[in-house]
Amino acid sequence: MGCKINNSTPPILWRISTKNQRSRTKIISFSSTTTDSPTSYRNSKLYTVKFKTLSACKLGIARYPDFEYNAEGGAGTGVGTTESSYTSEVSVSFDIDTLYIPPLQTSTTRFLGLPLPPFLKIDVVPELFRGCINQESGKVDLEFKAKFYFSVGSIYRAPPLVVETILTSEESRGTMRRGKGERLDKQGYCKLVGVATVDPIDDLFINTFLGLPTECLAGMNAVISISTS
Repeated sequence: MGCKINNSTPPILWRISTKNQRSRTKIISFSSTTTDSPTSYRNSKLYTVKFKTLSACKLGIARYPDFEYNAEGGAGTGVGTTESSYTSEVSVSFDIDTLYIPPLQTSTTRFLGLPLPPFLKIDVVPELFRGCINQESGKVDLEFKAKFYFSVGSIYRAPPLVVETILTSEESRGTMRRGKGERLDKQGYCKLVGVATVDPIDDLFINTFLGLPTECLAGMNAVISISTS
């Protein structure tokens, strides 16, 4: 992801004994092989990062038309760190317990201009959300992994579809799907896109209906705020 963790090597205490002289302790300092200095490590910063999803999002799978998805109300909180006070790149890890993505259902999702039938629902359960945000350029790359649960009322619930992708402010391209994001602006608004491969599951109906394996595309409008902890 382009983010790395500083390592520092502390001085090593070495006891030297010489003839006719009392033992003494001498400090021998071995420099680290990394380019980061102890000073830059001490100057690293800690941030609080907040994530909110907005309306006018899209989700697409296979060659079906895109779902129009209102993800307003989704949110999450994470922790960000920088290698030093001189870099604008923040490594971010979101707390999955605080991360909420609204389900796709009749109140949030439209397909071909019509709302989803009331009995159809797709729950999104995040499992991983982390990556890098460059505060200077606005570039965002966040690794996202989630399980999507498709259900029809209380009579049917399919095994989860596992989706894993990089949500980026740049371009994401697959063999069938592609999308282009928008970088973080000064107000924290951005558009993140990600193409993922969806593998078959242990459900003949879903595999046949979606033509698994196939690709899906997520296009999400969001607000990301970064503040010093």
